[in-house]
Amino acid sequence: MPHGTFARFIWPSFLAMILFIALPIVSVAMQSFFVEHEQVMREVENCGPFTCTTVLQVDVEATDALKADAPLGRYNGLGTYTNRGHLAFDEVSEIWAASESFGGFIAGVYNLPFYKALFFTLAYTFVVTPLVIVLGLLIALGVNRLPKVTKGPTIFASLLPMIVTPLIGGLILFWMVDADGIIGATLQIIFDDPDLSLKASAPLTWIMLMVYGVWHSTPFAFVVFYAGLQTVPTDTLEAAKIDGASRFQQVRYVIVPYMMPLLVFITLMQLMDNFRVLEPIVSFSAEAKARSLSWIIYNDLSGQDKLFGSAAATSMLTIFGVAILLTPVLIKTWRDFNRRAV
Repeated sequence: MPHGTFARFIWPSFLAMILFIALPIVSVAMQSFFVEHEQVMREVENCGPFTCTTVLQVDVEATDALKADAPLGRYNGLGTYTNRGHLAFDEVSEIWAASESFGGFIAGVYNLPFYKALFFTLAYTFVVTPLVIVLGLLIALGVNRLPKVTKGPTIFASLLPMIVTPLIGGLILFWMVDADGIIGATLQIIFDDPDLSLKASAPLTWIMLMVYGVWHSTPFAFVVFYAGLQTVPTDTLEAAKIDGASRFQQVRYVIVPYMMPLLVFITLMQLMDNFRVLEPIVSFSAEAKARSLSWIIYNDLSGQDKLFGSAAATSMLTIFGVAILLTPVLIKTWRDFNRRAV
């Protein structure tokens, strides 16, 4: 394609990427170097019937003038990234010096808010992502072998979890696992424990959130894999059958290699989505037992005092974490592409 034609073809997408992706990221990065202004206080004499006392009061006009002069806030540099609410360099060093074992060091670091959220985020990502991929492929293989009469209704039923919005789906499951819900009451009967509650245990809460994540995301993987199965060459599959390949061998050596680009695509999408987990935590009201990086951002922006600098720093760290997760997959894809080109 001539360079001029290519430029005219690509510039609308390139402009949209700059306006809606690059500029917002740059804006968030700039905000992360600033913190909120401290309130300007002044001494005010408060007189009663018998005596006068001097009290401190917020000078609203001076505070508003300070905010007007510097809308981004007070410059803090990398201080927000290194404070206790984020990477906590000083606290981590103190924990390392005071810990007698590596396990004690990990336990101490886990109690820091950012690392606690990071641990749950990584655990959620590395559990939900492979389960979604495997279950999505298995469902696609199963549906692909169904008779044509039953394929349509089965596909429709399989897509229902994806049709329901994440927040509504999380609320539905939240009430189902309640003590008065069908799942919670059934478990109490099975284990003969009227005080059993899935919401009271941190490990069970994590399991519920991960189960919901798999339930909600598997239909996406199923749809992509099912579409890919329709393009697998039947001649290759028939040749494998003639050579005596079992069903498992056909899937492993023919179907999976052929759909590897789709597998990479689903992996990238799921890594990004799962690393930004938020809706299940909010709908389950599980912030006391499970917090993610996105929940920290949500909490900083939803309180009475909007912590824009803190939320921006967490956002940049989240972007950096997503980039680290995607790098191995992208490198492998690039190497495979170059290998085919040669």
